[in-house]
Amino acid sequence: QVQLVESGGGLVQAGGSLRLSCAASGSIGSGASMGWYRQAPGRQRELVATITAGFISTNYADSVKGRFTISRDNAKNIVYLQMNSLKPEDTAIYYCNAAWTAWQRYSYWGQGTQVTVSS
Repeated sequence: QVQLVESGGGLVQAGGSLRLSCAASGSIGSGASMGWYRQAPGRQRELVATITAGFISTNYADSVKGRFTISRDNAKNIVYLQMNSLKPEDTAIYYCNAAWTAWQRYSYWGQGTQVTVSS
């Protein structure tokens, strides 16, 4: 059983910052990539940022490059998303994801945390 629990969302003014956390527990594959995705009302879920387990490479959506930073603490099984210079268009529910392949593809999601950026 894998559990991902997000926290840190909230209401912030444009230009402000938030840090999201995702606490992972359970039988997560040792090579799991972790990621943050978001879904705004009426829109499809989209990738925000991912981070790999091994050599710690990261990938960001163009819309957040230079403003968001993903990081992970493997000892604590926590993934962070530092969000700076927030814009109203960043308003969405943010979801944590863990994914890996071991004979089959595994992908788990958290319940999401709301981020609202006011103008």
